Amino acid sequence: MYNNFLRYCFFLFTVLCFSVEGKAQIGGMGNRAQQSTDRAREYEIGGITVSGVKYLDEDLLLTVTGLSVGDKVRLPNDEKISRAIRNLWRQELFSDVSITVSKYIGDKVFLDIKVEERPRLSRYNFKGIKKGEAQELKDKVNLVKSKVVTEATKKDAVVRIQKYFSDKGYGDVAVNVMERVDTGGTNTVILTFDINKGTKTKINQINIAGNSKATDLKLKHTFRSTKEMARLSLHRADKMSLYQDNSRSFGKYIKDFGFLSLTKTLNAVDPYFRYNFFSSSKFDQYKFDDDKVSLIDHYNSLGYRDASIVRDTVYKLPNGNINIDIEVKEGRKYYFGDIEWKGNTKYTNEQLARVLGIKKGDVYNQELLDKRLGKVLSPEGGEDISSLYMDDGYLFFNIDAVETSIIGDTINYEMRVTEGPQATIRNVTIAGNDRTNEHVIRRELRTLPGNKFSRSDLIRSNREIANLGFFDQEKIGIQPRPNAEDGTVDIDYTVVEKSSDQLQLSAGFGGGVRFYGNVGVTFTNFSLRNIFKPKFWDPLPVGDGQRFSVNFQSNGAYYNSLNFSFTEPWLGGRKPNALTTSMAYTRISPSAGTAGADSSTASTSYLRLIGGGVSLSKRVKWPDDNFVFTYGLNYQNYQLKDYTLIEGFNNGNSNNLYFKLVLARYSIDQPLYPRSGSNISFTFQFTPPYSSFSNRNYDTETTAEKYKLIEYHKYRFTAEWYQKVSGNLVFKLATKYGFLGYYEPELGFSPFERFQVGGDGLNQNNFFIGRDIIAHRGYSGPYASAATIFNKYTAELRYPFSLSPTATIYGLGFVEVANAWDNFKEYNPFKLNRSAGLGLRVFLPMFGLLGLDYGVGFDRFDRAAGRTKLTDIANFTFMLGFEPD
Repeated sequence: MYNNFLRYCFFLFTVLCFSVEGKAQIGGMGNRAQQSTDRAREYEIGGITVSGVKYLDEDLLLTVTGLSVGDKVRLPNDEKISRAIRNLWRQELFSDVSITVSKYIGDKVFLDIKVEERPRLSRYNFKGIKKGEAQELKDKVNLVKSKVVTEATKKDAVVRIQKYFSDKGYGDVAVNVMERVDTGGTNTVILTFDINKGTKTKINQINIAGNSKATDLKLKHTFRSTKEMARLSLHRADKMSLYQDNSRSFGKYIKDFGFLSLTKTLNAVDPYFRYNFFSSSKFDQYKFDDDKVSLIDHYNSLGYRDASIVRDTVYKLPNGNINIDIEVKEGRKYYFGDIEWKGNTKYTNEQLARVLGIKKGDVYNQELLDKRLGKVLSPEGGEDISSLYMDDGYLFFNIDAVETSIIGDTINYEMRVTEGPQATIRNVTIAGNDRTNEHVIRRELRTLPGNKFSRSDLIRSNREIANLGFFDQEKIGIQPRPNAEDGTVDIDYTVVEKSSDQLQLSAGFGGGVRFYGNVGVTFTNFSLRNIFKPKFWDPLPVGDGQRFSVNFQSNGAYYNSLNFSFTEPWLGGRKPNALTTSMAYTRISPSAGTAGADSSTASTSYLRLIGGGVSLSKRVKWPDDNFVFTYGLNYQNYQLKDYTLIEGFNNGNSNNLYFKLVLARYSIDQPLYPRSGSNISFTFQFTPPYSSFSNRNYDTETTAEKYKLIEYHKYRFTAEWYQKVSGNLVFKLATKYGFLGYYEPELGFSPFERFQVGGDGLNQNNFFIGRDIIAHRGYSGPYASAATIFNKYTAELRYPFSLSPTATIYGLGFVEVANAWDNFKEYNPFKLNRSAGLGLRVFLPMFGLLGLDYGVGFDRFDRAAGRTKLTDIANFTFMLGFEPD
């Protein structure tokens, strides 16, 4: 029986070996190949068909395979077939790929490429989250309709969802992706992301060990994003120490208010309890990793070059929050040793050493070294080695600080300088200016074709473009493209247009000013030459950077004011000489600020002003090219009708013809939210000394005759400085001075051009003309209405909530002191009215600046007068369209 079984097996094997089939499969998912014969044979591809395609183009698929009719293939295992299959898999568009032989005709083979396409996305939705969160996620998950759905696609979406909620403080987000077929489409699916956010993960405590050269507080301060929850409770050890050292009074104070007993009780319930006043202490692993680098950088700045984090542990607490334990290894403290220079020919070793500013024996500081070498670029520029070279055209300059030896605690350096050739600017291109004509931007640039490259010129050009006010200052792009082969550089500028025109519409009722309305429009990118070209209207002709404004204010018959101005910033188009013309009409009744006043008094008693002026501004190059000198001629005519300005002057006309000279220096980096720079101006305004040209007897003249021709000399000084404290936190310091003088002692001070200090200029009778209104927050009204001298000092701390071009919003805290005097005999610069408070600024492109301040006037406190409550000495101040003086 065993022999019969062997004969049967041998017979089956013989049949299988010599059987012939008319069809063979060459490839599939497993890249298999079969043929009717076990001998390889060369064929010519006679035709190729594609099957299974629903969305893709068949010709494109054939191109991807690399196969074409007429190619020679050696079957069954030709590498061309295997490569074609691999090429199709790489597209990640298919769930199955195979290549089969459909038929043979002589030496020709006909192939069929069979694919099964992956499903495409029909739509997607979210479960378990709020509608607003779902809307925000739609912009972040990078999913669009008809996108091919792969495992990588779903994984990427999950990562983006987790990152979104991680940034909001949710550290344990679980995302379940459900996929179902969309029966309403062809090979499409619907994705549902079921999201469980969990609870917010907050940092309860950061524990640092191994540090002896830097305090815990200082090291925690280096963390920009990883912060502990604010808490008022004390650790038990700290509580005990309150009674063991010289802090008994403080400990008694805490005990008296029950903090110790309350903390003890709450700790018994929850040992991780803290008094949480802020809930922004969320944990983000990515930001934590960055903060660890900041901690090591801080150690490096102290000289601890080998400092490292031995280990860090993040662990959960029973209440869902986390603790972070960090162990550091500080290492030894290092110092700078000998510093040698190699490769420098432009500047001597002594010159470079002076700019570097690091001497042998100085504490090692990697951050300082990088800054002095110019490895860390500053948006304001700076005095460093790289700036020294790059401001003189050496774009290809490079410097490497190489540690040549470490002897004990001393590190010796060799500064290897590669100067390279000086680069010349070849082409300068500008893109993104859809509304603004290119010449308006180009004339502000300091980087001109043919000039030597200068990094400081790039920084200055960026500032000048931002100060135009036509573009999003956060999105100005500057990209130098060096051409090493010919020693030139091309510079590409990119801008994003924003709306800079302003429409002012406001109305109010009450507050002592009856009805008040304001209608105004300011076009900051006006184009006078395109006024007859409709295609440039948007809604008025735009593009040439000219400024046109018209404004009307009124509270009925009692107060009306119309102002017009036009500025051409580049008169003639060749130099930045600005021509400004203005006209004004104002009419005010003494009843303008009196509720319930009789309207008949508006026509029988008033003060009317008609005036205008012209000025020319030009940039000067000394002391530096940030200075602008302005000179102008102005005329104003005042008419009084039964209007008491000063005693004895109720009726008549006064003429104010004056010259105005202004020397100003402007170096602010950005106009809407300055972070650095200053704005300083000195103004000298004067009339002709008419009294010196005649022998008038003022004793015989009426008051109206005395002031028919107004004469005076007036001085104003204003200075504002901005300094970035940290990030976008900015400190502003400002000071203002004013003085009004006279030529003739018998004539005295002019009744006009005096200073009104206090309030915001919009309350009660403050619709006054012929006065410089100096606002003082915290004081509801003016405490000096006709002063000839004033001083004002302001300090502000600002922080932005939004720097978007559609809405720039920032908050501020301020301290302000000011006062005014009638003459020098009364002048006392140390007697100042004080105030402090908080404020908010909102800049909307169409409406300009909107402001609200709440200030407390400390010197309004008066027990005798009954002003002892906060409501008695504090008030709100509003502003619209501009920041008051």
